[in-house]
Amino acid sequence: MKNKNQEKTNKCQTENQKGDKKVFQKIGETLKKRWLIDGTKTIILVAIVIAIYIGVNILLQNVVLPEIDCTQNKIYSLSQETKDKVGNIEKDINITLINYSNYISLINFVERYVEMNNHIKIEKIDDLSSRADLMQKYSLNATDSLIVIKSGENEKTVSENELFTYDYSTGEQKDTTEEALTNAIMDVTTEEKPKIYFMSNHTAYSTQYFSTIMSAIQKDANEVETLDILAKGEIPSDCNCLVITTLKEDLTEQERDKIIEYIKNGGKLLLMCGPNIANVDLSNFQKVLDEYGITIEKGVIFEGDSSHMVAGYPDFIIEQTGNNSLTNKLNMTMNFCLVDAAKITLNQEKLEELKVESEILATTSEKAYVRTNLEQNSPTRTGEDGEEETATIAAIATKTIEENKKSKLIIFGNELFAMDMQVQINGYAMSTVNLYNNKDLILNSIAYLTERENTITIRKNSETVNYTVTEQQNTIIMAIIFTLPIIIIIAGIIIWQLRRRKK
Repeated sequence: MKNKNQEKTNKCQTENQKGDKKVFQKIGETLKKRWLIDGTKTIILVAIVIAIYIGVNILLQNVVLPEIDCTQNKIYSLSQETKDKVGNIEKDINITLINYSNYISLINFVERYVEMNNHIKIEKIDDLSSRADLMQKYSLNATDSLIVIKSGENEKTVSENELFTYDYSTGEQKDTTEEALTNAIMDVTTEEKPKIYFMSNHTAYSTQYFSTIMSAIQKDANEVETLDILAKGEIPSDCNCLVITTLKEDLTEQERDKIIEYIKNGGKLLLMCGPNIANVDLSNFQKVLDEYGITIEKGVIFEGDSSHMVAGYPDFIIEQTGNNSLTNKLNMTMNFCLVDAAKITLNQEKLEELKVESEILATTSEKAYVRTNLEQNSPTRTGEDGEEETATIAAIATKTIEENKKSKLIIFGNELFAMDMQVQINGYAMSTVNLYNNKDLILNSIAYLTERENTITIRKNSETVNYTVTEQQNTIIMAIIFTLPIIIIIAGIIIWQLRRRKK
C-alpha cells in the first residue's frame, strides 16, 4: 500500500514538474516574443533616426539656406544702403570674377548681389591663360585677379587692392569690398552723372591735396573736374555742385558775380573754408556768404573737453552730426574730425529777409573757445582766448529763389579734414581725410546737394580676422559632426536595455 502511495506521489510530482516546465516554457516564449517585438521596434526606430539623419545631411548639401550674419555690424551681409541703391536697378549687370576661385568668401559675397537683384549675373573665369583677349584688354598676367562690372556699354574694373584698406590708427585691415562693388555698379548704371567742380584758383591748397576725396566722389558715380572761373569766364551750365576750399586771396569781382549768379539760378555749393589766419581781405568772398547770411569768424577753435579731441590735441576736434537732413534718412550719426576749424555764424536776423532756412550740422562742446593768437602754445585756454562756448562748425543753408527754385549750401569751418595731409597720431601716420567718418561726411554732402539722397551712406565697421582651420582641426570637427550623433544613439539603446533588465 505504501509503495502504491509512493508511486502516486512520484507520478503527481512528475506531472507537476511537467506542468511547471510547460508554464515556464510558455512564459519564456511570451517574453521572447515581447522582447522580439520591442527589439524590432527599437531597431526600426534606430533605423528611422539614422535615415532621417542621413537624409537631412544630403538635403543640406543640396539646398542653399540663407546665411545668418551674427556679427555686430553685419560685415558679412549687404547693408541696407546697398539694397536701397542696387536693389531696384532694372538694367542687366554682369560681374566677371577673374582668378577668384580660391576666394570663396568673395564669391559668396558677390552672390548676395545676385540674390538681391535678378538683373545681376556672375561669370567666373578661373583659367585666364585661355583668355588672351582679356589679358590683352586689361593688361593682365595669367595669375592676376580682377573684377569687371559691366552694364551695356559701360564698364568698370575693381582691382584686388581696392577690396581693402589699412587703418594705421588701429593697425587693422578694413574690408571695403561692398563699397567698391556697389560704387562700381552705380557707376555703370547711372545714365546722367552729376558734375562736381572744384574751384582751383585763389585757394590755399591746390586740388592735388584733395586727390583722395576727389577720387572717392568720382567712384560714387559723379564726374569731377577742376574749375578756374576767371579763365573759363563762367560757371559751366552742367555744374551740379561747386566746391570751394579755403582762399589765400580774394575772388575777383567777375568771379564773385558769376558765383552769385550761379546761386540765383539755384546752384549748389559745398564750402570747406577754414579761418582766415593770414587776415587777408576777402570782401568779395564775403558777399557770396552774405547771400546765405553766413560769416566765417577769425581764429581757430580749440576744444576744452578732452573727450572731444584727438590724442590730447585741442585743435583736432571730434564732433558728431546728429539728426539732420544729411543723416535722418538713415537714422544715423557720424563722427568726424576737423583740424584748425573756424567758427561759423549764421545771422538769424537776416535769414528770413534772405529767404534762407538754416540747419546746424555740428557744434563743438560748451567748453570750446576761439584762439586768434596762434603763437600761443598753451594746450589750455588763456586770457587771450575767447570765452568758452558752443560753436557751430558745420551747417546747411537753403535759399529760396523762386517757388520751385532753391539754392543749397553746406559749409564746414575747415578744409584740412578733407585733405591728404599726413598727421602723426599715436605713432601712426595717416591722412586727415581718413580720420573717423570724414570721407563719408563729404560724400554724403555731395549726394545731398546733387539730390541723390539714396546714395547717402555710412560705411559699416568691417574689420575682419580671417581664420583657417588646420587639417587636424578639420578632422576633429568632421568627427564631431558625423560620429557624435551615432554615439548618442548607441548610448541611448544601451541605457534603455540596462534599465529594462533592472525592471
